[in-house]
Amino acid sequence: MSDELVPADQSNLRASDADRERVAQVLHKATAEGRLDIHELDERLAAVYAAKTYGELAPLTADLVLSGVPQAQPVMPVNSRIGGVPGSSVSIGVMSGVDRKGDWVVPRMHTAVAIMGGVSIDLTAARFEAMETTISVFAFWGGVDIRVPDDVNVRVDGFGLMGAFENRTTARNIPGAPTVRITGLAIMAGVDVKGPKRKKRKEIE
Repeated sequence: MSDELVPADQSNLRASDADRERVAQVLHKATAEGRLDIHELDERLAAVYAAKTYGELAPLTADLVLSGVPQAQPVMPVNSRIGGVPGSSVSIGVMSGVDRKGDWVVPRMHTAVAIMGGVSIDLTAARFEAMETTISVFAFWGGVDIRVPDDVNVRVDGFGLMGAFENRTTARNIPGAPTVRITGLAIMAGVDVKGPKRKKRKEIE
């Protein structure tokens, strides 16, 4: 789609979850700037998530100007990482292993359980249902490995009891990028959060 929040000349087209999420983000920002009160925000958000077409979304932001930028100008470009039908909400390895990778859509909430087993979650080629995703981990005598691409923000705040949550990604604060929060509990277990696999350079003989 174009960089406009809602294409005015395509009002009859069906809106996607990503389109509704972008409009919701604009409404939240308008509330933070004092342009909408909480009751107005609640009313408009209800209309956003009930909207089926661009024509139904357009009026919800038509009277808003954010930080001096008119609504008709680009407000929040479409992020290629957002959108699609979410996949499984759980990855469970009990005395076994689970390897989740490839082109899949991560739901807003995903639970990873590793009990005397291992779970590997690779988000390198994944897309996300929403701008913010939470992966909740429970690990007991097991391990969970999570790979996160470079164009996604990462927050790790899980608790380890005779275990640990280790964040080996670089510090990131990428405006407009999806955020993945990794939380939960590791008991005598490890949760390793790291960046994408790097291709090894061939040695020159």
